[in-house]
Amino acid sequence: MQMYVAGAWTDGQSTMDVRNPFDGSVVDTVPRGTADDVDRALESATRGARVMAALTGYERYQILHRVADLIVANHERLSESLTREQGKILAEARIEVERASEIFYLSAEEAKRLDGEVVPLDGGPGVKGKLGFTLRVPCGVVAAVTPFNFPLHLVGHKVGPALAGGNAVVVKPASDTPLSALHLVELLLEAGVPEEAVHCVTGSGAEIGDALVSDSRVRKVSFTGSRDIGERICRQAGIKKVTMELGSNAPVIVMPDADMNKVRNVIPQTAFANAGQVCISTQRVIAPEPIYDELVETLVPAVKSLSTGDPLDPSTNVGPMIRESDAIRVGEWVDEAVGAGAELLAGGERAGQMFEPTLLANVSPDMRVSCEELFGPAVGVTRVQSTDEAIALANDSIYGLSAAIFTQDIDVALRFAREVDSGNVHINWGSQWRTDLMPYGGLKDSGMGKEGPRYAVEEMTEHKLVVIHD
Repeated sequence: MQMYVAGAWTDGQSTMDVRNPFDGSVVDTVPRGTADDVDRALESATRGARVMAALTGYERYQILHRVADLIVANHERLSESLTREQGKILAEARIEVERASEIFYLSAEEAKRLDGEVVPLDGGPGVKGKLGFTLRVPCGVVAAVTPFNFPLHLVGHKVGPALAGGNAVVVKPASDTPLSALHLVELLLEAGVPEEAVHCVTGSGAEIGDALVSDSRVRKVSFTGSRDIGERICRQAGIKKVTMELGSNAPVIVMPDADMNKVRNVIPQTAFANAGQVCISTQRVIAPEPIYDELVETLVPAVKSLSTGDPLDPSTNVGPMIRESDAIRVGEWVDEAVGAGAELLAGGERAGQMFEPTLLANVSPDMRVSCEELFGPAVGVTRVQSTDEAIALANDSIYGLSAAIFTQDIDVALRFAREVDSGNVHINWGSQWRTDLMPYGGLKDSGMGKEGPRYAVEEMTEHKLVVIHD
């Protein structure tokens, strides 16, 4: 496929292969963009931003609603393409495409709700005969830097609100998975998005990503990815608005009064979906002594029952990881934990980019599988002696994106909700859960700002105060 820059589909000076993570076959090729391509995109996007700002909220609503309808109409084509480039099982890809359409329906509605407020200026001393009110105006040009694990869904979470707010947007998709973003751009243009209001530059993040986020023509950066890259972008961005949705090593506490049937069903779902390559995947399971042995015995057969293989095969539960280097890294961390005293109860084997769903017991908090972000299909169970210790361990992390607890005790649940440092808190579910209208974002090194169309539109617009003087 070509990339879309400055109102035209265009080639680059060189190309990159997009490979199927399951069998290594070439799915397609895309241009390897350069800083010059970014410059052309931003010059054009500056004009596109003026066009978008001139549209009424209702006109933007109509366009975005058509985008959502087109995603629905192309559901199966988009799902199969997504699976081939990213490796998640087809059932998960179909859910991702369905959610992408919902994001654009929600963003369409938000385009009609860019409201302001009357400011009671006469509440200040000596103020009389003044009328103040606020306007919401677009930021201008939004840079959307997106990861490989949800190559359609997370592009939608940035592009939809950006356009709803009256901005132009330049997308830099992950180099491993650019095709879903390019397919989306095709649908955006078909739906009537102005030709200079959306751009998609493919290529290496080190070259085009740096050029994009540091440019002063960009007034808002929205990034999803690793903590380290997020910190780098913040240093490069300068004085502009940023939203950072970064990593995690999500904790899940299982209390002695937990519903073990639900635990057995939910933890494998929330730990191994997309081969564990989800920032809110259940990674650390924390259990007090009275429930520990029962929990481990409950999880072992559930984890062992998960099959790996061709993600297009309906019988496959877990597909490949995106790169063999990532699968190798997960194996190294698992082996390191076992060498330090953890017990391997299920999985642990690698074949190329395929890594078996893995369950570790007797995991100590200082092991890398616990204290760093694994981003792979392994979960560790850690024993504690009390609720106090469980909550303290859940908080013993630089991250704070999502956390969960299983308990029937409302007092314990509310204490967990108040005391655990996490942007998302779940009671009687795992850490991996998100619906697209909710405010979504982390605390601590898991980032800043919120996604979800209503909240993202707020982040992608500015407040302007108007005062009328008698």
